[in-house]
Amino acid sequence: MGAEAVRPGPAAVIVANERSGGVGRPLEGLQVVECASFVAGPTGGMTLAQLGASVIRIDPLGGGPDHLRWPAAGHGAGDSYYWASLNKGKRSITVDMRSDEGRELLLALATAPGPDRGVLVDNVVGRRWMANDVLVGRREDLIHIRVQGYPDGRPAVDYTVNAEVGIPQITGSEEGATPVNHVLPAWDLVTGLSVSTAVLAALYDRSRTGRGVYSELALSDVALAGVANLGWLSEAEERGHERPRHGNHVYGSFGVDFACSDGERVMVVALTPAQWSALVSVTGTEAVFEALESALDTDLTGETERYRLRDTIAAVLKPWFGARDSATVERELNAARVLWGRYQGMTRVAGEHRTGREHPLLADMTLPGGETGITARSPMRWDGAYGDAGDAPELGRDTDGVLADVLGLGAGEIGALHDRGVVG
Repeated sequence: MGAEAVRPGPAAVIVANERSGGVGRPLEGLQVVECASFVAGPTGGMTLAQLGASVIRIDPLGGGPDHLRWPAAGHGAGDSYYWASLNKGKRSITVDMRSDEGRELLLALATAPGPDRGVLVDNVVGRRWMANDVLVGRREDLIHIRVQGYPDGRPAVDYTVNAEVGIPQITGSEEGATPVNHVLPAWDLVTGLSVSTAVLAALYDRSRTGRGVYSELALSDVALAGVANLGWLSEAEERGHERPRHGNHVYGSFGVDFACSDGERVMVVALTPAQWSALVSVTGTEAVFEALESALDTDLTGETERYRLRDTIAAVLKPWFGARDSATVERELNAARVLWGRYQGMTRVAGEHRTGREHPLLADMTLPGGETGITARSPMRWDGAYGDAGDAPELGRDTDGVLADVLGLGAGEIGALHDRGVVG
């Protein structure tokens, strides 16, 4: 029996997860304190939480600058889908960080004793009371991961660093003259995953040496490393000018979008000789491309040649797609094992989740105000199963429990902190 016949479908993956009872959470017992806003730091904390860590998120009273950020329920009037989803599975406490007592609580939580404690993720730059040497003075083996905009501490966000590394200059249609920003905060997400990687590396180092770790991670460095490691800076230096825009064409290979007879569009890619052969075979264009190779003295099994002749290839293939509706295209491309994907809106993806036919990665999430949103489990499957997504947080909901569990404060002490407005 082939691999395709025994691979579990979406429902089987979910059932396996439910039977596992939460198996696949290797960081159970680890405590992480997170004091960070927007995407990068919270993504790192969320990743660790979905792996089993107890992540304590500390916000200022009333919430940080991202607490009500769009997208939000009620067309922006309700709870933030954004904040709830990035902070799901965490314990939320609120503290008056402007007061000495509030700062003392934050520092005490970050440096709490215990072999599985003393891990802090933050993006707090320029506050002397939270400088690393101050924290290390309280716990020598502290693991402290700090997210920055620039290495020197200046602020930056995904959209500004993306502009500076040149990606908007090579994005968009061939006729475009102005920079085109991307919608996805890709560098924020990569930085968040780098945060979780840094935490795990630091934990391993501390387990071997007993030493603490202070690691600074700048968003601008992550973006710069990304384009450099892809070879794009080397290419720009050699060319002496920017790479030309190619619209939806895949750079350096063959890949572009095609319209089907029903108006739906698909993206088709042929990176390898086998993928190219499959595409040519299913479209019945072997003879046309053999003649083209002979006339131009070229070999289209080579990726570079497919890229060089991309417009000609697209023109040859276009009628095949235009003569078929998207359902027929899907059926025939799948049967031929062509590399492709359909263009679809997010409403369709959400609808597929609601019908239960697709996407076992996705999960429902109930916000504090009662609205239902869609979030994701960890994409890392353990023993074939996705883990729990994690419950949506409620700002400050876990304040009393965290202060009691981690700092050992009694009900009277906690009540007094509430009375003085130190905690929410």
